[in-house]
Parts: sequence; structure tokens; C-alpha cells
Amino acid sequence: MTLQVGMLLFPQITQLDLTGPFEVLHRLSDSAMHLVWKEHAPVQAASGLRMLPTTTLEDCPSLDILLVPGGPGTADLIVDSAVIDWVSAQGRDARYVTSVCTGSLVLGAAGLLDGYDATTHWAYMDILPMFGARPVRQRVVVDRNRITAGGVTAGIDFGLRLVAELAGETVAQAFQLALEYDPEPPFQAGHPDVAPAPLVERVRGAMRARVEAQRSRAIEWAARARK
Repeated sequence: MTLQVGMLLFPQITQLDLTGPFEVLHRLSDSAMHLVWKEHAPVQAASGLRMLPTTTLEDCPSLDILLVPGGPGTADLIVDSAVIDWVSAQGRDARYVTSVCTGSLVLGAAGLLDGYDATTHWAYMDILPMFGARPVRQRVVVDRNRITAGGVTAGIDFGLRLVAELAGETVAQAFQLALEYDPEPPFQAGHPDVAPAPLVERVRGAMRARVEAQRSRAIEWAARARK
């Protein structure tokens, strides 16, 4: 039976949030990969890279795996009723409900993380409780059928973890070997827990406007939800 994998593709996405897991998951035998948006026109990522949706929200089949990537564009998605309704509907019946980076905030806005452990990019962790999620400082967090990953590069780890769930660890290890996923970062600076404090402050400052945009939309979502 074909495994239906749907990845939300939207303007101002962080492309590696999508393409990292895509490169892992498309290797599963008998899987159908869907890049889903409102229309078929090319979508421009935050980096400027253009990607092409393969189906629309309306035409997308019922999904076995729902993936919501992150990026600056998730601030708009949180209050986009058409997107949130689609995510909520697909998430109710999907075998796995998943996200990378700030995609978890979209899952939260769709009511899919209430009462679940979850993670996101380190800069946005304190927003997760606004959606009823319990933030956990891990690169990949599994809580029942919810699998959430941290920022950007964690999407590859997530993809391998999901393959292990679906097809077993041996298959996941084979994919990892084929991809030569053998990280050896040149610096110990990939998370505030290990990066030098002055660097953390500089990066937090550079990201402040983006984080506050997400927080503002989460507050707007919460106000709507209370009505």
C-alpha cells in the first residue's frame, strides 16, 4: 500500500526544513511524496530558492505522514484559516503528525500539540506553551504519533528517526550510510547550550524581529481561539 507523505510548501519557508526530510523519506519504497500549497505556482523560500508544489490543499489525498516545515512564513500560516483547517483535518487521521523547526507552531495552532511533548528551533521554544505543548530540549521529540524536530538541520535526524519507526533501524541506518550523514561540525556553536555567550546574544539580536513576529501571531491566534 502506497505511503502518502505530504509536506506543506509555503512562501518564506526555510528550504532545508523541507528538503532535508524529503531526501530521506523519498527513499522509502512505495512512497508518494506531495509538496502541498494553495496553488501550483512556484513558491519562493526565504533564501530565494524557488520550489514547485505538486498538489493543492484541496486536491491533496489523505496523508499517512503530515509534515509542516518551518521558516519566517510560519508567522503568517498561524493565522491563515485555510491552512490551519487543512493541517487540522489532515492531522486528525494521519498516521504521523510531524514538523521541523517552527512548523511545530503551525501544528500547535491547528490544535495538534495540545498536551504533547514537542520541540522547535531554540529561539522559539517559549512560544510552544501558548499552544498547549510541553517544550522539550531535544533534537527530535517523539510523543505518541507526534514527531517534532528542532531547527533546520534537525530535519535530517527527524527523517531517519521516522524511517526507523516505519521500516526498522537497519533500513534507517542504510539510508544514513547512503547519504553519508556523518556530521563533523567545524565549531561547537550549534546551540546556545554550547555556543559562546557573546555569539548567542548576537544571534538572538539578529533574530529578534523574526521571533517577535511569530510571538505576535501566536498572541493573535490565542485571542481568536478565546472568542
